[in-house]
Amino acid sequence: MQMSRAAIRYAKALLSLALDRKKADKVNDDMLSIANGINSSEELGEVLRNSIVRAEDKKNVIDKIFPNTNSLTKDLFGLLIQNNRFASLEEIANQYLVLYKEHNNEEVATVTTAIAMSKNMESKVLAKIKDLTDKAVTVENIIDESIIGGFILRVGDTQFDASISNKLSNLKREFTLN
Repeated sequence: MQMSRAAIRYAKALLSLALDRKKADKVNDDMLSIANGINSSEELGEVLRNSIVRAEDKKNVIDKIFPNTNSLTKDLFGLLIQNNRFASLEEIANQYLVLYKEHNNEEVATVTTAIAMSKNMESKVLAKIKDLTDKAVTVENIIDESIIGGFILRVGDTQFDASISNKLSNLKREFTLN
């Protein structure tokens, strides 16, 4: 997902402030709840992006849905209202999560498979990934039946495509070239 520059700046500033006040973990929990909440509720996302809904009403909705947020997160809400940027809340939350993981030397490995990975397979993939990077890694499994079989592994900027659909595409390309 392409992040707006404003969302990246807000997330960086929030992380910096949270680290200074030793509240980065609590703010991370808030951002995770907010990102998951907006992602799981299409209506909430529409309300936040709707330019007709007043910013103060958006803040009231967020305050009711997430009443136990940290004071820094509440300050962020106020700042977003003041700067008319409340529609960027989801982007800011997602970017904060990325920056927080980078700060803690963590990385997310995305494994796309045609069917859900078993725990045994996930542990094998995690072991292989640990050979590639010295960062703490968590595995996220995405199911995409269009890859037919095999897997696509993405760690940071590196992608390894061992999917059946990729192999079929390569074969098709070879036959069309000859």
